[in-house]
Amino acid sequence: MTVFDLRSVRVRSGEEHRERVEVAVPPVELGGERYLAVPDEVPAELAVTRASTGTVLELRLRVRLHGPCVRCLADAVVERELDLREYQATNPDGSDELSTPYLVDTRLDLTAWARDALLLSLPDKILCRPDCAGLCPVCGADLNAEPHEHAGEGADPRWAALSDLRDRL
Repeated sequence: MTVFDLRSVRVRSGEEHRERVEVAVPPVELGGERYLAVPDEVPAELAVTRASTGTVLELRLRVRLHGPCVRCLADAVVERELDLREYQATNPDGSDELSTPYLVDTRLDLTAWARDALLLSLPDKILCRPDCAGLCPVCGADLNAEPHEHAGEGADPRWAALSDLRDRL
């Protein structure tokens, strides 16, 4: 877990502090599959800008995830460039919109911030390529490597009543 202590930043209103940091990116669980960040610590740029009413926090990083394709189980790689921004008011008065959940006292949790933003940026299904054909539902072969059809196989007998109904109508 990467935490940055804002006590080390000395800026006045209108000033900005930029610093390069290494952010640990934990494995991501998505759709029952596990995706790993490679490398597991990525370089990032953190900017802290003091405003008259609070602090603007910015984090910029690029994350590359490796894991299985949801259709064919081959290796899939997803790369995301994240440009994040949060605001922490000096006096938030209990408002969630004026405070960030990643800042507790003076400690900014960069790992949780990066993980949450990464999860929100991911597609619904991670594929090895956009036109992935997946696995054959009958024999389990990879349809990307061996496109084929199973000819001559009868319909599932459990659907016979519906087939009869279709024929009668």
